[in-house]
Amino acid sequence: MVRWLIFLLGMLSTRAGSPYHAEGNAWREPADPEEFGGHGPDGTWIMARDPLARERTAAESGRGRAEHARRPGRRRIPRWLKWGAILALAALIFRKVLAFAVLTTLSAALHLVGLNVHLPSIRLAWPWQSIAAGTTTDTDIGPWVLQKIEGITRPALGTENFNFVFTHKVSKSIGFWPCWYSSTFYAVGRAAATVDLNPGPGWWAPASGHYRLQVLSRPVTGTPGRVMVTIVLPPPQLPQSVHDIAVDNTLSHVLSTDHSWTYPGFGCGALLKPQFSSAVLFGQAQTLAFYQATHDPQVTRPLISAAESEAAQIIRDNFIQPTVNALGYTLTGFTLRWSG
Repeated sequence: MVRWLIFLLGMLSTRAGSPYHAEGNAWREPADPEEFGGHGPDGTWIMARDPLARERTAAESGRGRAEHARRPGRRRIPRWLKWGAILALAALIFRKVLAFAVLTTLSAALHLVGLNVHLPSIRLAWPWQSIAAGTTTDTDIGPWVLQKIEGITRPALGTENFNFVFTHKVSKSIGFWPCWYSSTFYAVGRAAATVDLNPGPGWWAPASGHYRLQVLSRPVTGTPGRVMVTIVLPPPQLPQSVHDIAVDNTLSHVLSTDHSWTYPGFGCGALLKPQFSSAVLFGQAQTLAFYQATHDPQVTRPLISAAESEAAQIIRDNFIQPTVNALGYTLTGFTLRWSG
């Protein structure tokens, strides 16, 4: 019994169960083979190491690195900011094209509702139509520009809207009984004056004097040349037939009506039904609009002015300006005159 008490007291005084070495709290490999039996040199208990401890530690470390690798990196610049910068750059490059498209759409919308508003004139200019400054050329640009003009196949149209009022009356008397019905209409017409931009090869003969290009200076390194162009064209032509006139039915409406005292009674209402035929009304409106578009100065003058402006803009901006710019020149002056 005494031996068992001494044995128990010895066990309580030891550091049994500690898997660490006294120095440094680190694992210590046994130096004495007897330590594999469970006792150290000082008589303390030695706990066996876990053989899977290193594998678990390596696995946890590898799993942490994999999660870090799968973690997406931060975007330094947001995607919407990149697209915004691209769109802003495109709008800056094509600013003249966008302005031209906006004004054209606005003008068409105003004409559709019957408003005749003169908007600012902006010519269509693409970025690649810039002046080729810095180029040096001895090319005679006169024939090149004339060749571009001779390639024009469509006339210039000066279109204007105008309004007018007309009255249509139907009268079918019954014996000595008067029987008639009339209405006064407000109508909107649309007409165009045309300019032939390419009357033919004979029109541009050197002896005619209808085309002249004057070189003021030749291009040198860093500085474009300068030219002036003078052109003579036939005067604008007004509409030639009633089929060249359009009447907008959506904007036309009745202003007033009148009829005989016998309408609609005494059989007058039955005799005049239908009072008006759509084909008859449209034909009358179109005939009256054609007359105003060819004889009324309040209509013919805006038509001719619009045609002249359209012709000058087309032939200068679409044919002469790009050609001289491509050859290293700038168009200093442009004059368009009318024959006769």
